[in-house]
Amino acid sequence: MTAIGAATALSAALVGASPAATAAAPAAPAPTVAAAPDIPVANVKAHLSQLQSIATANSGNRAHGRPGYKASVDYVKGKLDAAGYTTTLQQFTSSGATGWNLIADWPGGDANHVVMSGAHLDSVTAGPGINDDGSGTAGTLEVALAVSRAGLQPTKHLRFGWFGAEELGMIGSKYYVNNLPSAERSKIDAYLNFDMIGSPNPGYFVYDDNAPLETVFKDFFATKGIPTEIETEGDGRSDHAPFKSAGVPVGGLFSGADYIKTAAQAQKWGGTSGQAFDACYHRSCDTYANLNDSALDNNSDAIAYAVWNLSTGTTTPPSGTVFENTADVTIPDAGAAVTSSVTVSGVAGNAPSALQVGVNIVHTYRGDLVIDLVAPDGSTYRLKNSSGSDSADNVNTTYTVNASSEVANGVWKLKVQDVASADTGYLNSWKLTF
Repeated sequence: MTAIGAATALSAALVGASPAATAAAPAAPAPTVAAAPDIPVANVKAHLSQLQSIATANSGNRAHGRPGYKASVDYVKGKLDAAGYTTTLQQFTSSGATGWNLIADWPGGDANHVVMSGAHLDSVTAGPGINDDGSGTAGTLEVALAVSRAGLQPTKHLRFGWFGAEELGMIGSKYYVNNLPSAERSKIDAYLNFDMIGSPNPGYFVYDDNAPLETVFKDFFATKGIPTEIETEGDGRSDHAPFKSAGVPVGGLFSGADYIKTAAQAQKWGGTSGQAFDACYHRSCDTYANLNDSALDNNSDAIAYAVWNLSTGTTTPPSGTVFENTADVTIPDAGAAVTSSVTVSGVAGNAPSALQVGVNIVHTYRGDLVIDLVAPDGSTYRLKNSSGSDSADNVNTTYTVNASSEVANGVWKLKVQDVASADTGYLNSWKLTF
């Protein structure tokens, strides 16, 4: 990263729904589409080992205009060529030196609807850049190779990109976007950016530039029980920025750079509070040893999940406007209810009959939790009752509420109460999708 710059239906608690009078005829089975594969972290680390070797053999870095950068391009291109990709080297000049973008297209899919994933391939001159951004480079490469191994036949066209001179101000990605005709830019349905996904003291940050793409990644991490936060440290400082400026929907993941991990973040993710997510950011110590395997593994799997689901149509991200509150709220043990508010504005008329309420609560015993949605007029909708038989931890789900009688605009509240003793937790975030 450059320094520049299961939806859940509302239960019987919402009284009034009655069982269907007659059983519906069984539906014809839908076509089966293979689920996204688990990406072996050992494979990702093997690429990182190669990038480290390249840097070691070339004055300790893989920076723009240096031999280590071109050797990195050649390594990645060789893997993609062997896997059946159509690869293109796009040459540009910056700071008096030649740079390259590497673009790889997977055959097939609707060329009018492109899902593109990318990372920057250059390091700073100070070090080998194994987390920044060897991690994103390697994770994206291994997902591209997994597409080949699976013989994936996506509905949309898949494209991958590795950009040069990002550390000088997103030079390569700006060149790529600016040299795409507007008709070609409009065909890119999504650009997904992966800049630093293996930080040694990691956080799990999701880009919030596009709500549907944000939801895809949050849904994946919800299945893993991993809370996420909105990514703010890298806003405008990585290769998604030129795409966003050109009107392309962007999303992505980030595990943190030189911002300091808070105590609340250490509680939810582990690691050490009071220290940077990556103390070796832009330093010579950003080596193969400067990685967290769990973060690298989880984020690589998340890349695969997004690529598979966005390109094959197995997941349709919810459309609409999202209103979210990500401030942590402690839930007292066997105490009074707490609330968190979101202010909805600019939505005409009433709320929808399928208002989506995404809830992310970190808790040691979710069976003790009672959760309500409170509309602007004070009407209360029960989302979850307490249950002595529900001994699992955390609440990471999306509830669907018929709120069509409620005016959309106004202050909505999520109310959470822990009704029994001997457990702890907090509301991590919640959102309404209209």
